[in-house]
Amino acid sequence: MSSFKMKLLSASLIMAGVAVGAQAQTSAAAKSDGQNHTTAVQATYENAGSSPVGKADMHQDINPKAPPMSKTEFERAKEIYFQRCAGCHGVLRKGATGKALTPDITLERGSEYLKTFIAYGSPAGMPNWQTSGEMTAADVDLMARYIQQTPPTPPEFSLADMEKSRKEYVPVSKRPTKKMNKYNIDNLFSVTLRDSGEVALIDGDTKQIINIVKTGYAVHISRLSKSGRYLYVIGRDARLNLIDLWMEKPDNVAEIKVGLEARSVETSKFKGFEDKIAVAGTYWPPQFVIMDGDTLKPRKIVSTRGMTVDNEYHPEPRVAAIVASHYRPEFLVNAKETGKIYMVDYTDLSNLKTTTLDAAKFLHDGGFDSTGRYFMTAANASNKIAVVDTKEDKLAALVDVGKTPHPGRGANFVHPKFGPVWATSHLGDESISLIGTDPVKHKANAWKVVQTMKGQGGGSLFIKTHPKSKNLWVDTTLNPDAKISQSVAVYDINNLNAEAKIIDIAACAKLTDDGAKRVVQPEYNKAGDEVWFSVWSAKNKESAIVVVDDKTRACKTVIKDKRLITPTGKFNVYNTQHDVY
Repeated sequence: MSSFKMKLLSASLIMAGVAVGAQAQTSAAAKSDGQNHTTAVQATYENAGSSPVGKADMHQDINPKAPPMSKTEFERAKEIYFQRCAGCHGVLRKGATGKALTPDITLERGSEYLKTFIAYGSPAGMPNWQTSGEMTAADVDLMARYIQQTPPTPPEFSLADMEKSRKEYVPVSKRPTKKMNKYNIDNLFSVTLRDSGEVALIDGDTKQIINIVKTGYAVHISRLSKSGRYLYVIGRDARLNLIDLWMEKPDNVAEIKVGLEARSVETSKFKGFEDKIAVAGTYWPPQFVIMDGDTLKPRKIVSTRGMTVDNEYHPEPRVAAIVASHYRPEFLVNAKETGKIYMVDYTDLSNLKTTTLDAAKFLHDGGFDSTGRYFMTAANASNKIAVVDTKEDKLAALVDVGKTPHPGRGANFVHPKFGPVWATSHLGDESISLIGTDPVKHKANAWKVVQTMKGQGGGSLFIKTHPKSKNLWVDTTLNPDAKISQSVAVYDINNLNAEAKIIDIAACAKLTDDGAKRVVQPEYNKAGDEVWFSVWSAKNKESAIVVVDDKTRACKTVIKDKRLITPTGKFNVYNTQHDVY
C-alpha cells in the first residue's frame, strides 16, 4: 500500500475509539471458567436490541447519538461523499455553496428528513440523487447515516508528498520540438468523462474522438498554457495531468498529485513567463502549490488557513477559482470560505509577494470581463459578485445578485441599451443577472446589475455566449424537474426583454435508456457558430454530446460513443486559451 493510501486509511480512523461493551465483558467472563453460561432464552434477550448490521465490525463515533454504521459502510459512504458531496458541503462538512452538514445540525434533523432531502433534492441546486437514478435507496440511507457521524479529518499533504507522486512519462528533452500532428488544435475540445477518470480529446471539425486520456477522477477544469501547446486537467482527487497537444497523438507527458481534493489549475500568462509556471489549488489541504509548467515539479506551497473577511478563524478555506492576470505576472487565487483573494506575484518564488484582497465569503468560480482587466468572481453563498481590477491590484466592487450565483466563467456581450455586460445565472433561483462592465464609456452602469432576466429555474451551473453570436445560453443542470434539467434556455441578445426559447437538448440526443440525461455546460467552438452540450447520465447509462447550430438553434450533430462515460465539462482550446466567453 502506498504511503498516501496508508495516510488516508489512518485518517478515516482518527475519530474511531475502541469500545468494549458490557456484553463482550460478560462473554469473556463466562468463558474464563470453561463453561457456557448463556441459555438460548438469555441469548435471545441479549440480542433483541442488537445493531441492524448484525455482527459486522462497527464504526465507533465519538458521539453516542450517531446512528449505527459498520466500518465497511463508513468507508463506502466516505467515498460517495468525496465524489458527490464534498465540493458543495466541504471536506469537514462546514458548508459553502451547500449547507453545513455537521452533526449538531444533522442529528437534529434526523435520518428520515435527511433521506428525503438527499433523494428528492431542491430547486435551489441540491441534486435529486435518488429520483435521478444517481443513487439507490440503500445509498441514500447510507449517506443519511454518514452525515450524522463526526467528519473524519484527512491528513496534510507536503511538498515531499507531491514530489513522490510526480511522474514524467515523456521528459522535456524527448518531446516534439514542433507540432507533429495535423489536427486543428485551436478547435480541439477537452471533454471531462466524470466517472471514468478520463478526458476525451475531440476534434471540433470532424467530431471524432482523437484520444481518451487517463486522468484524475471527475476532472473539474481543463486549462491551456499561454502558447496553447500544453493542456492541464485537474481531477477532484487532486491528480493533475499535463497533456502535450503537439504529439502525434496528444497524451499525458507528466502528472502529479497535489493533495486529496482539488478543483483549480492555471498557468502563467504574462510576457516572459509563457508556459513556464503552473499553479494548482486544493480543497484539501487548504492550500495552493506553484510548479514548473513543463514538468509539474512542485516549488512552493502556500496555505490559505486564516481569518475570514469578518474576522473569524476558518480551518478549511478551500481554493476555488484561479486565473492568471494579463496585466501583471500574478495569479489570482480565491480562498472560498475566508472570502480572500490572493494576488500572487510569481516572479520570485523564494521571496513570494502576495497582495490580499478582502472580498466576500464563499468565493467560487468566475472569469474576466471582455477587456481582460476585471476578474468577475462569484461569492456564491454571499449572493455577490466580486470585481477585481487586475491592473491596479484592488477590489473594484461587490455587486449584489441573485441567490447563489454560479457563472462558470460567465458571459460577456454588448447590451443594446447598457453597453458591455457580464452575466451570471444562479444555483439558488431562476434569475439571470447582467452587470455593467465599462467604467469609462458607460460609467453610470459600471458594477451594477443593469437587468435581471427570468430563467427556467434554480440549479443552473453555466451561462455562455460568444463575440460572434447573438445568443445567450443558460443550463439548469441541477434542477430536480427532469423537463427543466434536460433542456436549456436561449435568449436573443438584441431583444433581452423577450422570453427565452426552451430547447430540449436531451431529446436531440435520442438516448434509448432511462438515464437522468442532465444537460450541462454550453461551450462554443472556435468559430462561434456551434454550441456543444453534454447530456449527462449515470455511468451505467448512455450519455452523449449534442452540437447545436448557433444561428438556427437547431440540433446539428450528436456524438455518441461507449467511451463517453458521464461527459460533463467541455473546454475548447482556443476559447479557453484566450479567455473567450
